[in-house]
Amino acid sequence: MQLIRSLIFNIFLYVGLITIFIVAIPTLFLPSKFTIFFGRLSAKYIVLILRIILNTKVIFHGVENLKKVENYFVASAHQSMFETFALQIPLDGPIFILKKELLNIPLFGWYLRKIGSIAIVRETTTKENLNFFDKVKKIIEKNKRPLLIFPQGTRVKIDENPPFKKGVGRIYKALNLPCVPVALNTGKVWPKNSFMKYPGDIHISFLEPIMPGKGNEEFTKDIENQIYNEIRKFS
Repeated sequence: MQLIRSLIFNIFLYVGLITIFIVAIPTLFLPSKFTIFFGRLSAKYIVLILRIILNTKVIFHGVENLKKVENYFVASAHQSMFETFALQIPLDGPIFILKKELLNIPLFGWYLRKIGSIAIVRETTTKENLNFFDKVKKIIEKNKRPLLIFPQGTRVKIDENPPFKKGVGRIYKALNLPCVPVALNTGKVWPKNSFMKYPGDIHISFLEPIMPGKGNEEFTKDIENQIYNEIRKFS
């Protein structure tokens, strides 16, 4: 039965997303706010089919923490593809940091470029990466939209707790902005690299902002502990 539900969900997921991507093509020639609108529409569509097909509710906690500071960036746990869509609902047009290969995907990559996503070539020293953090700072100051990063570096299983990448501390220092940590349990419903999807509530929790002023290592360890401690509460 769960296999059939997963099959139906995946069909609706990809058919729906492809349809939205095609309808949104004209936004590539319009201001980015129109592309951002369709990104949020995609997220709401996925939340809807999760509820209808898998009987899964998506519950956002602590959204009020986003209003405690005027400018901020968001550092989120990363367990599935889902949060890259879902976090667009409460956040106001987030700017993603992502691996460069994603920008080369037809349509999807074009939209990522349109909304100002920032690419990085991971695990290498390139001319682009040398001034990466200065580039991020300039983009955020210009756009006045929140930066969204995944400091684990890649999707992880719900029971995995890898140390956060050091880059999150360098971004914290470069931006000199409060950071809103995000804990979630999306891997329970939508496991990494799995065809199967499972019923059960998805919790996405926005924690108290961490104000600027900490050292890089102190901040990185602090946010890592806060996120993993919150994730344990979901289990």
